[in-house]
Amino acid sequence: MTQLAAPLQQVPGHPPRVVIIGGGFAGIHAAKALGDLPVDVTLIDRRNHHTFQPLLYQVALAVLSPADIASPIRSIVRHQANTQVLMDEVIGFDTQAQQVNLKSGARIAYDYLVVAAGSTHSYFGHDEWAAAAPGLKTIEDATEIRRRVLLAFELAERHMQEHGWHPPLNFVVIGGGPTGVELAGAIRDIAQYYMKHDFRHIIPQKAKVLLLDGGERLLAAYPPDLSARAQKELEALGVEVHLGCHVTGIQPGFVETGGPHPIGKVEAAVILWAAGVQASPLGKMLGLATDRRGCVTVDDQLNPAGLANVFVLGDLAHFEQDGKQVPGVAQPAMQMGDHIGKIVAADLKGAARPAFRYFDKGDMATIGRMSAVADVKWPFKGHLSGWPAWLTWLVVHIFFLIGFRNRVAVLFSWFWSYISFTRGARLITGDQRLPGWEDQIKAGPTGAAAPPPAAPPGSAQAAD
Repeated sequence: MTQLAAPLQQVPGHPPRVVIIGGGFAGIHAAKALGDLPVDVTLIDRRNHHTFQPLLYQVALAVLSPADIASPIRSIVRHQANTQVLMDEVIGFDTQAQQVNLKSGARIAYDYLVVAAGSTHSYFGHDEWAAAAPGLKTIEDATEIRRRVLLAFELAERHMQEHGWHPPLNFVVIGGGPTGVELAGAIRDIAQYYMKHDFRHIIPQKAKVLLLDGGERLLAAYPPDLSARAQKELEALGVEVHLGCHVTGIQPGFVETGGPHPIGKVEAAVILWAAGVQASPLGKMLGLATDRRGCVTVDDQLNPAGLANVFVLGDLAHFEQDGKQVPGVAQPAMQMGDHIGKIVAADLKGAARPAFRYFDKGDMATIGRMSAVADVKWPFKGHLSGWPAWLTWLVVHIFFLIGFRNRVAVLFSWFWSYISFTRGARLITGDQRLPGWEDQIKAGPTGAAAPPPAAPPGSAQAAD
């Protein structure tokens, strides 16, 4: 196997080598926390950029462009003389030899290992659903969702013009957590407000958005009053919310349901998955026991059992505090990353390591245009909804965006979008086919979209 050249080789008297796996919130914060310490830091990620995941859905629904929420990792740490970046993929670990094995063939030696590889989609044993129902975790996911959503409107317009009907313009979002709620609200937003003047043969406002969740309420991790408020605002926007509705099958063009409150078989132009996540497989590669989501159990110093120089952070960590598992979201991931700097600093001084404790500042999710819900726990405690919650959400997300340019670009995009009712990133790239659309066309208008009555040329018309 190829051995990288110094300074990554183990050299007597060399500063401690810290290898960080993952350029997400936890990995970036760990790297920055180590920037002023006398250690050598190597940050490894298979992509060259850090993505601000809470705003991915805004890329998926054409509010923002990918560059607005992503920053090159090298640019983020360029002022840290002790930090280098490798774009590569981890394929295994040797914790005895203290080495990380990379897909390129390199072996990276470490004194401290920080594993913050995040999570991916979970289809609950039905990975075959992924092609028909993409999830939202990366920039690539967001641009694929954008392609499908925008293409659905374009194909409906074309088919209506050519044949006088089109298949149902239904958008089905599976999963009632923050991502599902935000996607459903944003799709309804663009159909209701942003596309109504752009088409001549369909009426985008007639597009249906269905949000399916198997639980008893949306946003199950939020207080019940905010869950109820989120559902009320979504329904006011025109989203059909179906709770107690389990997905039993997904094929291109339709979703099958069961459970306490099934709605049968639903035709869908676009199906989006926001129902489950699982930890990165790197947790299992460490050779440690994991929970049902693949997370590695860590103690209050973020170490797995028996590995004092290995830290597992973010979505990959199963950390319990006050009898409850800390959620795998951005806020604890950032705090875990910051804490790594304190632990390594204590080791270098020969002092006792500080215990990690998560400081929960609250949770928030957007519902639609200028509407959100927020469970605020700092700097005050309270439940917000509507405009005040949306303003709080906006300020928080602008503040935590990495890079001044990103903050300015996002603020301008939001401002222009909300005053002009236009979306600036409505680009369709790649394949111009939509899974399931051709099958619905072959089935004809019966049971789908009946031909409308004759209308004057150029008039707007559509069928449900």
